[in-house]
Amino acid sequence: MFKNKTNSGRNNICGKNVFLLRKNYTPKMSQRALAEKLQILGIDVDKNAIQRIESGQRFVTDIELLALSKIFNVKCDELLK
Repeated sequence: MFKNKTNSGRNNICGKNVFLLRKNYTPKMSQRALAEKLQILGIDVDKNAIQRIESGQRFVTDIELLALSKIFNVKCDELLK
């Protein structure tokens, strides 16, 4: 049987890192501001989607992962560690 969740029950690996990168961003970035930056890149998300990504409740597509890496200026691998 295929497993679509982490061992801890999360739907994504990158959520914790997105949270840390967002909080450590200078100046600090709100979930709404991150959603707006993603929207500028053509990713249709809102503040609630960011909250669900960070809490591990939402799956993250490869397109979203690439956009997040561009915003935070990190490699996709860094989001997945």
